[in-house]
Amino acid sequence: MPRHGSRSPAPARSGKSLGKTTHHSLGTLAEEALGYSTKELAPETLTDFERFFEKRPAPGAFMCWCMYHHRDRSFAVSKQPISRDKEAKMNRRQQRALVENGRSHGILIYSNGEPVGWCQYGSKEELPRIDRSPSYRGLASEGDAKRVWRITCFVVDRDYRKHGVASAALKAALDAIRNKGGGLVEAYPIVRWGAYREYLGTVSMFRKQGFKIVAPFGESNVVMRRTI
Repeated sequence: MPRHGSRSPAPARSGKSLGKTTHHSLGTLAEEALGYSTKELAPETLTDFERFFEKRPAPGAFMCWCMYHHRDRSFAVSKQPISRDKEAKMNRRQQRALVENGRSHGILIYSNGEPVGWCQYGSKEELPRIDRSPSYRGLASEGDAKRVWRITCFVVDRDYRKHGVASAALKAALDAIRNKGGGLVEAYPIVRWGAYREYLGTVSMFRKQGFKIVAPFGESNVVMRRTI
């Protein structure tokens, strides 16, 4: 999906303070000089989330508005064909309602006051779509007393890719889950670049945060878990 307008290059960012935000310095030599500020998705940051998605930072991100995993696989947008514009407006409206009711969670990453990245996380009740996937059957941890959390989507501004944004977002999401009581955290990353569903993240970034592979998830993804 084409992106309109131009931006300055990504390197050399200061990690400017944004009020009640958290600063994350990344671990590798190539990344340790890069600082980002983070905020959780909330009614107060909804306008930042919308501003970020309006930039169309990734193919499909604009139309989806990160509603895909909020819906059961049986959900049908409409019995009749619907235009992309109408679907985008519907998704945006429904995402707003979820945020306003505290039923949508995620991390916004900022560089110098501008949102440049996004990571969706939530409980399995908030993000039920995975449960109905044929690749997931038999993997559900039923009977486990731990609460189950999911990390289901990463979106990074085109100009900031491969600059540690997704890794910073993942770390902030894990901190947020820990602050909410923790539990079993699941992820569904790709095993090779070029695969469908790249927005689910990469195996390497989750391994660095202590996740372990549990099982295949389709042809190009795996289920990974760790407990917080």
